[in-house]
Amino acid sequence: MRKSQHSPAGGMGAFARAPLATAWAALALAGCSLMPVYERPAAPVAPQWPAASDAAADSADRPRQALPWQDFVQDDRLRALIAHALEGNRDLRMAALAIEQARAQYQIRGADRTPTLNLAATGNRQPASGGGISSTYTAGLAMASWEIDFFGRIASLQEAALAQYLATEEARRAVQTSLIASVASAWLSLQANDELLALTQRTLATREDSLRLIRLRFDQGVASALDLRQAESLVAAARVALAQQQRLRAMDVNALTLLAGQPLPAGMLDTQAASGPLFAEVPAGLPSDLLVRRADVRQAEQQLRAANASIGAARAAFFPRIALTASAGTASNALSGLFKDGSWGWTLAPQALLPIFDGGRNQAGLDSALAGRDMAVAQYEKAIQTAFREVSDALAGRATLGDQWQAQQAQAEAEADRFRLADLRYRNGVASFLEVLDAQRALFASQQALAQTRLALRQNQVLLYKALGGGWELPPGQTGRAGG
Repeated sequence: MRKSQHSPAGGMGAFARAPLATAWAALALAGCSLMPVYERPAAPVAPQWPAASDAAADSADRPRQALPWQDFVQDDRLRALIAHALEGNRDLRMAALAIEQARAQYQIRGADRTPTLNLAATGNRQPASGGGISSTYTAGLAMASWEIDFFGRIASLQEAALAQYLATEEARRAVQTSLIASVASAWLSLQANDELLALTQRTLATREDSLRLIRLRFDQGVASALDLRQAESLVAAARVALAQQQRLRAMDVNALTLLAGQPLPAGMLDTQAASGPLFAEVPAGLPSDLLVRRADVRQAEQQLRAANASIGAARAAFFPRIALTASAGTASNALSGLFKDGSWGWTLAPQALLPIFDGGRNQAGLDSALAGRDMAVAQYEKAIQTAFREVSDALAGRATLGDQWQAQQAQAEAEADRFRLADLRYRNGVASFLEVLDAQRALFASQQALAQTRLALRQNQVLLYKALGGGWELPPGQTGRAGG
């Protein structure tokens, strides 16, 4: 360590003036960035939704307010189940931990821009040239090699780390939106299977009554063996359907338990139809540029920003890298001489490295960064296109599933009346049992189809909620129409 010829106070003052002046001068010159100016790519989708022209009628810049999932889900039981899943779901927990990891990486990059100070103490004893042993002891502050970011390499890396951190935030929101939609969809499936299970049980009871009547008529010689076998076949088919519905219901419960990440109370699995609506209706007049607010699209854009920042770091690798090492403290040949007058001093060691030949490493790094940015652009555009397709599919479902459900309901009512008349004709000896058999089968099939169509209609509401990014924007003072 170079010793100062001044007093202790003077030595420390010299250290404070010389390195700090150099550092401030370096910081004044720093700040040059080689990172490309970020520009958001144009959305590669149409400005209007297909098959739903009213969804693009509203102005994109009209003041709006977000509708959270608690307002979208209007059934108290389902709302409690979703809140239960948000607390225990493991995918959501991992997404939250990924945020903490990305935040730590960003803090590491931020620390690279500031000097690192260490308290250093050394002792060295070795044979002297004239005999005996020479000793050297030092103690003081040491600043490790600090890179002065003239060309923005560290700033670009920090910008990339910040974008990755923000991307993990958006990823967590996307996981939460997907979780809410998955829980709602699975609960609706459980509700439909509960309804179908009750329908199958009623159908089985009706067919068993018919079988008893046919067997009685057969014993009396009124009905044929063919009628008896057909009645037995209908009962067996209903039992098959009953076993299938019981299995499907158990699978729905297992799916909900996995989504919740913990066992579910029996009350949360009660899916009996409530008097009120299940969901709020998505209003008309949503612009297609609403897609850029989806969490997965915002995540893709943050990843694009990170790739764009990486280009700046790759470009800076072609320019000189300037580092500064400094220390200040006291040195003596004996431990008792430390901290005495005349033992204080400081060192300052700047270093500049200019790449001359690296075998094409820096150029390859820049090419890789440019290709990564182009890949991120393609991923961002694909995210928007995928979102546009999902919203378009959901809007197409909303436009047609309501009419399908009404037509299916009319068919089920007609089939119920047909079965009543066929059974009445058979009991009066006007029609054969084959007519009753056909009416029973058609009625059961139409009732099953009605329940499935109702399920598709409600799940489409959830699909539209998810496709719009976990909510939509409503004009102030407007509320969604109740549906479901």
